[in-house]
Amino acid sequence: MTQVLRLADLIAAGKLAGKRVFIRADLNVPQDDSGKITEDTRIRASAPAIRQALDAGAAVMVTSHLGRPTEGAFKPEDSLAPVAERLAEVLGCPVPLLQNWVENGVQVEPGQVVLLENCRVNVGEKKNSEELARKMAALCDIYVNDAFGTAHRAEATTYGIAKFARVACAGPLLAAELDALGRALGAPNRPLVAIVAGSKVSTKLTILKALAEKVDQLIVGGGIAKTFMLASGLKIGRSLAEPDLIADATTIIEIMKRRGASVPIPLDVVTAKEFSATAQAVTKDVAEVADDDMILDIGPRTAALLAEQIGRAGTIVWNGPVGVFEIEAFSHGTQVLAQAIAQSAAFSIAGGGDTLAAIDKYHLADKIDYISTGGGAFLEFLEGKTLPAVEALESRASQNLD
Repeated sequence: MTQVLRLADLIAAGKLAGKRVFIRADLNVPQDDSGKITEDTRIRASAPAIRQALDAGAAVMVTSHLGRPTEGAFKPEDSLAPVAERLAEVLGCPVPLLQNWVENGVQVEPGQVVLLENCRVNVGEKKNSEELARKMAALCDIYVNDAFGTAHRAEATTYGIAKFARVACAGPLLAAELDALGRALGAPNRPLVAIVAGSKVSTKLTILKALAEKVDQLIVGGGIAKTFMLASGLKIGRSLAEPDLIADATTIIEIMKRRGASVPIPLDVVTAKEFSATAQAVTKDVAEVADDDMILDIGPRTAALLAEQIGRAGTIVWNGPVGVFEIEAFSHGTQVLAQAIAQSAAFSIAGGGDTLAAIDKYHLADKIDYISTGGGAFLEFLEGKTLPAVEALESRASQNLD
């Protein structure tokens, strides 16, 4: 289990009253062309840390990145103004937005919260400038990282400030992520089943290799599955795959086999002659895939077999839909597996944008034990990497709180 000081520890010890608390949140929400927020999950997920600090009598300042701004060149579309407005609604209190806060300082009283403009506009943020980190650390008594989605990046607001702040701790959202991922991978109930899907093996090759040493079943889907099918001597027609990584797929299969584990290869698939919402879907045995076929989903026999394996799992880690679930004709495999995960008695954790979209489509959010808010951070944790922002907090875990 990752050892970090937590915001809850400080609150329990009565350490927040009258203190200036700097919270790095992940408020990077999607917006339409007019700047209107289209989905506010991250804002709502960030609210508990802010409420807890306010209730404990702290003067609270919050910042986040939004989009991909150019450092030192603020533009109106970079502004957190829509976020400030929505955050005020969620919290039920005013949330003023402050500009140029690094140089001008931050005026905020105990029991109040302010939002600090887009932190990635500050020069030196992405390169973890020590000068910038020290200036930000000087603004507060306590630094709180509650942004798991950026924990894999060593930036000034995620890493540098944690080194220089008087006290540095993890917020409730970050702590919950670490607990859930630690439970799933650190000391899992067996069998441990991982579902990893995506368009390319190359983007998840190191993750697949790392999981091959840990899991009991490694279910692959999407384009990744096609490369594993090639490695197993099957034809995939015109389906997307990476033939140059067949050797890597074979290695992963062998690693699993030596451990008495397996990578289930599809028995049947759903094919089409073209990639489109109007394409005719045809279910075929894997041996019957034609040269002009595109495989766009697993077939019902394969889905049933995998669902049965999921049903016997003790722990499930899910990253990626197994077919083109956005198109109804090719969504059956993902739906069957998603429902099997939801019905399983296993501890389940899911992460990744497409995975979350599938969970939302099938209304299963309340049936997954933990849904990760991180994309890249979730994948790097699965890979076994040390996340820079977490390492920064770990290095401060034994700090003197007096």
